[in-house]
Amino acid sequence: MSEPDLAAALSGLSGWERAGDQIKRTFTFADFLASMRFVNQVALAAEEQQHHPDILVRWNRVTLTLSTHDAGGITERDFRLARHADTLAAGER
Repeated sequence: MSEPDLAAALSGLSGWERAGDQIKRTFTFADFLASMRFVNQVALAAEEQQHHPDILVRWNRVTLTLSTHDAGGITERDFRLARHADTLAAGER
C-alpha cells in the first residue's frame, strides 16, 4: 500500500497505530476470561482468512499486531482483520 493509502486506512480505525511495517492495538476487557474469549474469536477469524496476527495477552488486555510478512509490510489484509477484531471486541464489552 502507498503511504497515503496507509494513512487513510489507519485513520478509519479507532485505537490502531502504525509501528513500522505493522499496525497494532491493545484492547481492554473486563477480565481474563473476556480477553480469552476475544483471543479465541480472533484466532478463528484469522484461520478463516489465513492471516495470523501476533497476539499478546496480559490478564484483561490483548494486543494484536498485524503485518503481511510475505508482502513485506502492511496490506489491506491487515486492515480487514483489524476491522473484524474491532467488531469482535465491541461484542465482548
